Amino acid sequence: MPENKINIALLLGDPSGIGPELVSKLLVNEITKRVNIVVIGEKNILNEGDKISGNNNNLKVVNEFDQINFNDGNRFFLDISKGKNHNYTVAKCSAEAGKSVLEALNLALDLAKQNKIQAINFGPFNKTSMIMGGNKHSDELHLMAEKLDVKNFFCEFNVVDNFWTARVTSHIPISEVPKNIKKDKIIKPIKLIHETMKLNGINNPRVAVQALNPHAEFGVEEKNEIIPAIEEAKKLGINADGPLPCDTSFITAFKNKNHDCIVGMYHDALQSGLKAFGFDRGVTVQGGMPIPITTPAHGTAFDIAGKNLANLEPTLQSFKIALTMASNKK
Repeated sequence: MPENKINIALLLGDPSGIGPELVSKLLVNEITKRVNIVVIGEKNILNEGDKISGNNNNLKVVNEFDQINFNDGNRFFLDISKGKNHNYTVAKCSAEAGKSVLEALNLALDLAKQNKIQAINFGPFNKTSMIMGGNKHSDELHLMAEKLDVKNFFCEFNVVDNFWTARVTSHIPISEVPKNIKKDKIIKPIKLIHETMKLNGINNPRVAVQALNPHAEFGVEEKNEIIPAIEEAKKLGINADGPLPCDTSFITAFKNKNHDCIVGMYHDALQSGLKAFGFDRGVTVQGGMPIPITTPAHGTAFDIAGKNLANLEPTLQSFKIALTMASNKK
């Protein structure tokens, strides 16, 4: 039976933050027994996570993936250290921490391309350390897309209590947002969130689309771009609705449960609402990748690193989403 289970790679995250502690806590949760687990990283980093959490995760250690035999068990540690561990300091950004993350992530992505793993769930990364360690991209999503040869549209989804969000624009100045609000750019995240939520078990997701301008009326973008995109989505069979005024969109869609997700025009109009309702429960899904890739939406939390104060819930929810999507994709 173990050979027929889904293989999920767990990455420890930035070793200077709370990632190793969270993975240590996740490994004792019953849900991890339902799949084949391959933790990828440096063994001494997981040992530190175990020391912080007080857990004793007795994983079988291998140096190469092909040494794994899932008929002998479903929990393995793929040690990438090769006897040389990266030096890092708790609660500090460093090139060494970034290199550790990148080595584990690149290996996991290579295994995904070979179909040896079916999902990736990772502890929080630190973008600064990753760049210091050699990441040539501004974030991990674009690195993943490059490594996995993704040619189609991709974007980041954020999830709270199974309510999903997607953005038309992301990390750009607010002054550049209006010129990027075009029908062809709006329809892409609408289609992708529809397809991805179906993979997560919601067969006909109700997609709310935010306006750009106050009350959805003080401007031309709604009439010229957003409404035409919504109409096109409806023709494609997508249950799209809007545009909803930003100031009440989360009341309508999330609090009153009238929708399953929101597509917003720019970062803060979307993220401020989502974080107000569930900052401590957020999950990030890397949308458009060929396999499910998930992580808790919070950061490395240097202020509580090493103190056994990290809340497992967002990590647990991110693991559940990866498992559900991988199961439905299989």
